[in-house]
Amino acid sequence: MPSLFDPVQAGRLQLRNRIVMAPLTRNRAPNAVPTPLMAEYYAQRASAGLLITEATAISHQGQGYADVPGLYGTEQLDGWKRVTSAVHAKGGRIVTQLWHVGRVSHTSLQPEGQAPVAPSAITAKTKTYLIDDQGGRFAETSEPRALRLEELPGIVHDFRHAARHAVSTAHFDGVEIHGANGYLLDQFLKRGSNHRTDDYGGSIENRARLLLEVMRAICDEVGAGLVGIRLSPVTPANDVHDPDPQPLFEYVVRQLAPLGLAYIHIIEGATGGARELPDRPFDYDALKRAYRDAGGRGAWMVNNGYDKASAEKAVANGADLVAFGKLYIANPDLVERLRTDAPLNAPDKMTFYGGGAKGYTDYPALGQTK
Repeated sequence: MPSLFDPVQAGRLQLRNRIVMAPLTRNRAPNAVPTPLMAEYYAQRASAGLLITEATAISHQGQGYADVPGLYGTEQLDGWKRVTSAVHAKGGRIVTQLWHVGRVSHTSLQPEGQAPVAPSAITAKTKTYLIDDQGGRFAETSEPRALRLEELPGIVHDFRHAARHAVSTAHFDGVEIHGANGYLLDQFLKRGSNHRTDDYGGSIENRARLLLEVMRAICDEVGAGLVGIRLSPVTPANDVHDPDPQPLFEYVVRQLAPLGLAYIHIIEGATGGARELPDRPFDYDALKRAYRDAGGRGAWMVNNGYDKASAEKAVANGADLVAFGKLYIANPDLVERLRTDAPLNAPDKMTFYGGGAKGYTDYPALGQTK
């Protein structure tokens, strides 16, 4: 029976344990440029089998929150190169999560103050994070405009371009595509946010078209064995919903199966909340079977509120990887703490978004005092 601490292969990624640091937005990249402080933060956590970076915008249009990093400029790539170098020096493996927020943005964050883009011109009932003269604050998202059909190849190109430079220039070990949590690709998938009547709306096949075009383009660019994807079938995050998610996501994973991905990363339930939603039932075992039955051999990663006991149970029941989010904020040496059943540091929620070293790189490892 595999252990949480045993090595595992995920595509072309050889991982020293099955513990993953989930992507965590921390808003500490002014002008979308990764900083030396970020290099220290990720290097502190390099004992994870795999680090997944905070969501990273593929273009200026893809930005949705203040001070989140990008992957579309030279200075940004140079900043990420310092991060990957620091992680690799500690023997770690790190992939970047490629992100386009779609409608979850604000005009002040968009090129020339333009409206955010979306599958359909439907405002998300959610908030984004701004930093201005008033300091850091949450604000309502701006009304989006619907993407024109002729613009969609450009979105695919931006994903492909970001993936290529993530691997070849910034020296990431791979990439994860953000297809979850109510951002652009998830907005296209789900009927609550996609009211299109062209080839990218209506049927399941049409709504999944953009996500699958992006995935095929990235796999062609960097090799499928270095590519993962994050999906969230039923989360209500960022005002996203679909009335019938089971056939939708089973179709998606069946189409992904032949690509030979490194892994599938599934958020179970509400992101950062309940794992089971009475009004949104979902069979995750059936989802995994659909993927395996279609020939999918990538590692299966589970996520949402896991602790050591539930993670061990998940691995015993067939999960290959378990992603931990908030526990990694306050516990840079989480692998060793889980291995030895050591006490866990409690996170300072006031420092989650924005700021400097406080609540970011100053959490003590075992044997240290704060």
